[in-house]
Amino acid sequence: MKLRDLFVRISQRIAEAAGHPAVFITAILLIALWGLSGPIFGFSDTWQLLVNTSTTIITFLMVFLIQSTQNRDSEAIHLKLDELIRATEGAHLALMDIEKFDEDEFQAFRRMYDQIAKEAKEKLNRGENDINCPELQVADLCFPADYLQHHKSENK
Repeated sequence: MKLRDLFVRISQRIAEAAGHPAVFITAILLIALWGLSGPIFGFSDTWQLLVNTSTTIITFLMVFLIQSTQNRDSEAIHLKLDELIRATEGAHLALMDIEKFDEDEFQAFRRMYDQIAKEAKEKLNRGENDINCPELQVADLCFPADYLQHHKSENK
């Protein structure tokens, strides 16, 4: 097993465990126990250092653990959505990697879909059906004008 696979497996298990309600209750009980033990240890510097150091280390490690699991989950969702786009007749395949578009391309798509949503709401307000699939000019958003012009002239 590769080290990376081992890390993924361990991080997933820890993330699952950390999200369990019993772990949260255990953490609360440990903090309460620490607080109640203060008088026993005279609220010493060592007593304070124990909780400060342990919570700092746990927080530091959890940041990376959570980021790792979120990245993996996000990638899995993207792959599932990409498969749905690929398998859906009439879907625009150019959207499969929209997360990699530059900001201008991304915002152009956002405006296009915002307009479609606005038109659908207007139809509903008029009592019409909002179910349709308007023709989108995706190519105009994905490619520079000179690229499109070149390919249009090739297809004639």
